Amino acid sequence: VQLQASGGGLVQPGGSLRLSCAASGLGINERAIAWFRQAPGREREAISCISSERDNKYYANSVRGRFTVSRDSAKNTAYLQMNSLKPEDTATYYCASSSDRFTIWRWASESSYASWGQGTLVTVSS
Repeated sequence: VQLQASGGGLVQPGGSLRLSCAASGLGINERAIAWFRQAPGREREAISCISSERDNKYYANSVRGRFTVSRDSAKNTAYLQMNSLKPEDTATYYCASSSDRFTIWRWASESSYASWGQGTLVTVSS
């Protein structure tokens, strides 16, 4: 399984970006897909997850209402639409696919994921 994250860049506060997570060796619908981020000097944190069943979506409080997770099975790609970006959203963003022992109650735990993308940098600055 390989995940390729892309779409990061420099954006002004209040702007938008859409991150993509292209999967190979895995159907994008087969696993839960999560997005994590890591800011400089901080621990990696989970920000969103879309489940493999019924496409239930979960968000961290810090991004709820501003970010939207989705996926397109035809393109085998998951997305993270980020709106109303703030300087504190600056981080490297990672996508991850769930392990065999994944449970939705632990969607925010890094140990729930078996495969990770390489990360894409998002910088929110004027």
